[in-house]
Amino acid sequence: MKQKIFLVGLMGAGKSTVGRQLARRLRVDFYDSDRLIVERTGVPIATIFDIEGEDGFRERETQVLQELSTYQGCVIATGGGSLIRPENREIIKNSGCVVYLRASAEKLYSRIKHDKARPLMQTENPLQTLRDLLAVREPAYLDTADIVIRTGHEKVSVVMHRIEKALRRERRNANINR
Repeated sequence: MKQKIFLVGLMGAGKSTVGRQLARRLRVDFYDSDRLIVERTGVPIATIFDIEGEDGFRERETQVLQELSTYQGCVIATGGGSLIRPENREIIKNSGCVVYLRASAEKLYSRIKHDKARPLMQTENPLQTLRDLLAVREPAYLDTADIVIRTGHEKVSVVMHRIEKALRRERRNANINR
C-alpha cells in the first residue's frame, strides 16, 4: 500500500470527517487541503473566490497538493474540485492511495444544504448545481481512484471499516504483484 491516503469526492461526501477519524485509527497525521488554504490566507474560501475567482483558488489548491504530496504516512482530505485540474490528478495519483467517497447528489445535498460557507452552492437550485458538478467531476474521481467507497446513510465507523478493508485488499494485491 502507498504511504499516503488521499480522500476525494464532492463536497459533503465526508472527506474531512472520515479522514480525521481514519488518520486517528491509523495513527498518522491528518491534513485537509481546504483548511490549509484558509489557515495560510487568513480568509474563508468564499473570500478567496470573491477576490481571486475560482482560478486563483485552484492555483492555491495545486500548490498545497504539491506540498502535501511530499509528506509521508498521512491521510489527506482534498477539496471537492481539486481533481478538475489534470496536474492535481497526477500529483495525488503518483504519491498516494486515492479513495473516492462516492455519494448521490441528493445525499450530498442533505448533508450540506444549511452550510453557507460553500461558494459553489450559493445558487438558485443548489441540488441541481450538485447534480451538474457530480456529472462533470465524477469521471475524474473514478479515473483517479484506487478505491471507490459508496457512502450514503451509513455511520462514519461503517465507512471507515469499508476503507480499511479495501486498503488491506490493496496491500495484499501490492504484495502479490511484487
